[in-house]
Amino acid sequence: MYRDIASELRADILSDKVVPALFAGLTSGLGLLVAQIAFGSFIFSGALAPYSSQGIGLVLFGNFAACLVIALAGGFRGAISGLSPALVLVMALIGSTMDAGGEALFVTTAGALILSAMATGVCCVVIGHFRLSNLVRFIPYPVAGGFVAGIGGAVCLAAMSMMGAEPDWRTIPALLEPAALWKWGPGAAYGIALYLAMKRWRNALILPVSVAIVVGAYHFVLATLDISGEEARAAGLLFKSTADGSLWPALGIADLAHLDWAAMASQIPNMLTLLLIALICVIMNFAGLELAANHELDWDREFRAAGFASLVAGLGGGTVACTVVPASLRSKLLGATTRLTGIVAALVIGGALLLGDGMLELIPIPLVGGILFFAGSGMLDEGLLRSCKRLPWSEYGIIVLIFVVIISFGLFEGVGAGMLATLVFFVVRLSRVDLIESRFTAREHRSNKTRPVPDRAILLTEGEDVHAYQLRGYIFFGSVCPLADHLKKSLSGASRPACLMLDFAAVSGFDYSAVSVLSRFLQTAQAAGVPVVLSAPGEQLKSELERNLPPSVFQELLIEPNADTALERCEETVIETWKADVSTSDKRRELLLAHTADELERYLERQIHFEDLIEELRGWLEPRQYDAGEALAGPDAPGEDLQLLLSGRACAYDSAGSRLYEYGPGDAIWPTAPLDEKEASVVADEPCRTMVLTPAAQHWLDEHEESLAIKLYRYLLTSRHRTGSEAG
Repeated sequence: MYRDIASELRADILSDKVVPALFAGLTSGLGLLVAQIAFGSFIFSGALAPYSSQGIGLVLFGNFAACLVIALAGGFRGAISGLSPALVLVMALIGSTMDAGGEALFVTTAGALILSAMATGVCCVVIGHFRLSNLVRFIPYPVAGGFVAGIGGAVCLAAMSMMGAEPDWRTIPALLEPAALWKWGPGAAYGIALYLAMKRWRNALILPVSVAIVVGAYHFVLATLDISGEEARAAGLLFKSTADGSLWPALGIADLAHLDWAAMASQIPNMLTLLLIALICVIMNFAGLELAANHELDWDREFRAAGFASLVAGLGGGTVACTVVPASLRSKLLGATTRLTGIVAALVIGGALLLGDGMLELIPIPLVGGILFFAGSGMLDEGLLRSCKRLPWSEYGIIVLIFVVIISFGLFEGVGAGMLATLVFFVVRLSRVDLIESRFTAREHRSNKTRPVPDRAILLTEGEDVHAYQLRGYIFFGSVCPLADHLKKSLSGASRPACLMLDFAAVSGFDYSAVSVLSRFLQTAQAAGVPVVLSAPGEQLKSELERNLPPSVFQELLIEPNADTALERCEETVIETWKADVSTSDKRRELLLAHTADELERYLERQIHFEDLIEELRGWLEPRQYDAGEALAGPDAPGEDLQLLLSGRACAYDSAGSRLYEYGPGDAIWPTAPLDEKEASVVADEPCRTMVLTPAAQHWLDEHEESLAIKLYRYLLTSRHRTGSEAG
């Protein structure tokens, strides 16, 4: 692997990609440097302000390690990595709520961030190593959009707070007063203008060039007003150096003596939140990069790369970082799809670490707030404005809910509220999906069993007493109740069924509530005297019903492996009920005779025609006998001859073992299925006798007995038509 990467880098250095890589890496590195300094300044503000330089070094090293490792080990060439604004907020929360003082405050905060980076790295490596990325990659879009919007709003509020304003719903009028407006207005205006310029022209140089212009103009104004650097830093206009020239390492071995383990233990909930948010950021950035670049990523590999990057960052005394989609996408747009791009960007960050914290003394405080506003504005635009055009109002409402909850209560609460709202929304929508894919009666659709003419007439008149339902999808507590109510109404209505069939072949699963409701319905149906036939319920459903039903009720259940045999069982119930009903037997027999007279006459004519045909063909036919279970046609059949069935019953089955239709006396059994490609074999249900017409005899008839051959083929066509209609 390492040799492949080395040879790939050598080839890229000698190719025409080297110039775009230098340009893209340099501009991306400078942009990241400015943003990471702003993020580090915000994290290590307030009580941690005396350690801001060390904190910035902590962030910069994490960014350097992530950028370098992901550039070398990731699957997307040209990937750029950095600290996400979402992570900044949680890191700032850890720092602001750390219950420690003095030197222990910084050491314990840094230790918590380093341990969180290493824990994130372990989780990512485990996900990638065991190929679990498919289990974590799916986040509902409204939750992701609300998360992005909420983080953007929180970052903008944090920027205002950093610039001296205290944003609150009750202090909105005070924020618009001139004295307060001059504190946060210029930084906010710069951040918004910078975002609009980047969005309009999409040039990576806009950020570093604008920063250079702002810094130069700021110092020019200070010089014009005769304000020295020391005076500006004392007045809170410029950053103060706190690291005595060195940005890294932020912690030494001796500093560990100041670590407050009790204070760190109290931060475990916030550290777990940071871990969770880091995983969400990793997932969202992978998905966003895959979509924007139209490039399919190996998520397991990307998780491993991100995990190793966080581990290296943590072991080296840095914070967690992840892939930055806009900067990585810019590499592709500039033709810098090479690992050199990320390496150059990492070297820019590494160079800043070597230069020390002297450069920080040149950075104006309002510039940091403006950079935070720039990051927050992009997230607000993506999460709130663009989503409004893409989503229906119901799903957009979830985004607004998450945004409001994050701004009002916190990050974790907002994501939790969004997941809950999405779950409720999903359950409501899923409960409206009709579980019944189709419904029919035995008069509309019959089983593939061939029945005598009287039985067919009974099903023609009484078939509507069989109610069959083909179910589909996942059956759960939100959808099973409407189904059970519908079935219960059919038991008490005017058209009460003689038998019910429920086909579960297309059901993907069920929960316990569905089993419980279904069990209660089965007991109700049995009490009402209506037999229920379950088709293809599956072993799990059968075992669940056995545990939830009384033994007497479960033993009365009729269970069949497929819809055809289940429908056959329902037909038998109707036929037996009709024959057992003697109260109106005379009237029913008269009605049956009226329905069957014509069909009986046609059946007798067909049998006479068949017997005459057998007599005429006797010189070319050979008798054959089969035992029950023996194959008449198909892979296990003895030959490839056309057979005319004299007695017995046989069934045609497809490759899955489902019955297609049934053969009876007078039917022709083909060696193959020219009109029905699904037919795999024909098996005798009982002892059968056939007359066989060999291919040689058939060929002789075609040449010498043309009229007899035509008579045979005409009969075969009507026989095939009859068999197909019986199946329907």
